[in-house]
Amino acid sequence: MMGRIAIRAAVVQTAGGPFHFETLSMDPPGPDQICVRLHACGICHTDMVMRDGALPTPFPVILGHEGAGVVDAVGSAIDHVTVGDHVLLSFHSCGACRACHDHQPGYCVEFVPRNFMGVTQAGEGGIWRGDQRIGSNIFGQSAFATHALAHRDNVVRIAPDLPLDILAPLGCGIQTGAGTVLETLNVAPGQSIAILGAGAVGLSAVMAAVIAGAGRIVVIDRHASRLNLARTLGATETGDDLASVEGLFDHIVDTTGVPALLGVAVEKLAQRGTLALVGAYPPGGCAIDPSAIMSMGRRIVGVVEGGIDPQRFIPRLIGYYRDGRLPLEKLIQRYAFDELQAAFAASESGDVVKPVVVMDHP
Repeated sequence: MMGRIAIRAAVVQTAGGPFHFETLSMDPPGPDQICVRLHACGICHTDMVMRDGALPTPFPVILGHEGAGVVDAVGSAIDHVTVGDHVLLSFHSCGACRACHDHQPGYCVEFVPRNFMGVTQAGEGGIWRGDQRIGSNIFGQSAFATHALAHRDNVVRIAPDLPLDILAPLGCGIQTGAGTVLETLNVAPGQSIAILGAGAVGLSAVMAAVIAGAGRIVVIDRHASRLNLARTLGATETGDDLASVEGLFDHIVDTTGVPALLGVAVEKLAQRGTLALVGAYPPGGCAIDPSAIMSMGRRIVGVVEGGIDPQRFIPRLIGYYRDGRLPLEKLIQRYAFDELQAAFAASESGDVVKPVVVMDHP
């Protein structure tokens, strides 16, 4: 059995702090763990929320939750992947609660501790700075590193000919937007949809709406460059203000997390229309008229990770990618792992839709 190995990781020491690259020690995988040598990791807005301490993240911590790489070692209970397999990493779940049994692991009763807090189970390996255990196992991976310890439920095997750097974001941002449209909302051919926010999640929703055969696809954002990209991906209309858009919609997807937009979104729903809440919302209320929901049969649904099962949905997304219907390369800009801080800045400024850092292994 392998012993501890040296890894290189980007550590955030305190909430709101910068990334510091360090050489750390990683335990061998426990029985239900998988050691993955990482080749790429996407950057997601949730990484920024955790970095800033807005979620119960354990500092010092290794973030990163859209990892992709090659299996280096497996625990004694792992039988669905083997050393040398190419894999994508997604979020972590318990596998035993009702939501997990219903193939809805995004609503796992242990979602918060397993993903935001990086809680480990008995017998699981971790990452160390000398005698200090570093916060890891974030989203069951902590993939801003050269290696990660992942799990049976959040490792998806893919074909070795597929590009790991392009497909890495499937594990969170892309599946969230696409899953919301194709699984949670189950958008039907000809239906109308408005998407608020043209980031990675919103633009993934656009591509999924095209795949679903939606009729009217409207995208709202403040960045002209992102609206232009939305049109190339299949949006039929774009704008910067939902209130000024004519007509009502069968579906509205909010990816912005801005509560002030939700009142207008409800008013823009057609009878029996559905508003999907996908953004990271601050605590507190928003101005929504209950009578406007009840009288029109409208619905509001919260969505985590698209409401999908990664083991089932990621292979489906890969099929769309191979068919040319999910052109992820149009969203992605690659950065060297050492450029992680710059990649975060590009994402926060809106200059880049989906930064992906690429690890350089000797």
